[in-house]
Amino acid sequence: MRILIAPDKFKGTLTAQEAAEAIARGWQKFRPSDTLTLLPISDGGDGFGSVLGDALGAKPERISTLDASHRTCVSTWWWQPKTRTAIIESANVIGLAMLPTGKFHPFQLDTFGVEKVLRAAAKKGAKTIILGIGGSATNDGGFGLARALGWEFLDALGERIGQWTQLHTLAEIRQPKSLKLPKIIVAVDVENPLLGRRGATRVYGPQKGLRADDFASAEKNLRRLALIAKQQLGFDFTHAHGAGAAGGLGYGLATFTGGELRPGFELLAKTTRLASYLNDCDLVITGEGSLDASTLMGKGAGSLAMLCRTRKIPVIGLAGIIHESPKLRKMFIHACSLTQITTTAQARERAAHWLGIVAEQTARSVAMGILASR
Repeated sequence: MRILIAPDKFKGTLTAQEAAEAIARGWQKFRPSDTLTLLPISDGGDGFGSVLGDALGAKPERISTLDASHRTCVSTWWWQPKTRTAIIESANVIGLAMLPTGKFHPFQLDTFGVEKVLRAAAKKGAKTIILGIGGSATNDGGFGLARALGWEFLDALGERIGQWTQLHTLAEIRQPKSLKLPKIIVAVDVENPLLGRRGATRVYGPQKGLRADDFASAEKNLRRLALIAKQQLGFDFTHAHGAGAAGGLGYGLATFTGGELRPGFELLAKTTRLASYLNDCDLVITGEGSLDASTLMGKGAGSLAMLCRTRKIPVIGLAGIIHESPKLRKMFIHACSLTQITTTAQARERAAHWLGIVAEQTARSVAMGILASR
């Protein structure tokens, strides 16, 4: 059997490459004669830079900048000199994983530090910047980045606004006198709009530390930003595909840099020529840290599963944890999580080990014909 092993990262525990290798090791213990092809994937979130950088033959660069809390950090980005393409991963700058758990509230965080990496890529001579924006700790609508780029946000008294939590007082937006950036392609990991029930705040805010009683305030600030931008700049990207990605950074990049929003998975699939791999396999194994409702909203594993479904290729989903739903169940002939066979703590501490065991158990099921009969 020809098998394509194409997982996304298991956030906080395994990179996509590490996950692919763990699955392959486990699978081969019981089915050593199968032909395995490893193709790590990403949707624009954590790990996007290294996955796309490897696919393009880009070399890593390092730069000192500021994280979401404005602490100094060292960020990695990737440079492909032949095509003059820069690959930036916002999670390497303002990522949730870069901050101590529970120490900062999202109202204290912003996207300011991303600007320095964009400037470095431009200075290097980039013709195109591909910016993956998943995995952020922020919910500022790109306000911090815009401010760092020279945009001014003023209240009714003409005073500069320095925090995104004061955007409800916004009365005027002033453009920078000179803003020279190359073409920016924004790889988004979700489809959500900026505002509303499916927007950045309500859907992804809780995982960043926003509480239900924070929603109204956060929405009020982002709604005011979008309103004044529409009135004074003539842009309205609130409903654009992925505007709500990274706490509205997708919206901010489209509005304040002219960035083009694209699904991160589709961008990577084209770069890695995923279609050619799918033409030459009998089964696909994918996965990520959590298979849940957001999996089908542009996440890597869900996007791959939906693509395979159109091609009638069976897909197995492996994850750290699974929150089952009828829609999710339809995507996979079989899905299994690490927490079905061990504790959450053990799954995190020895993720590669337990993922290998889950893969081996799944291989046994295939050998016994359990999955083939479904």
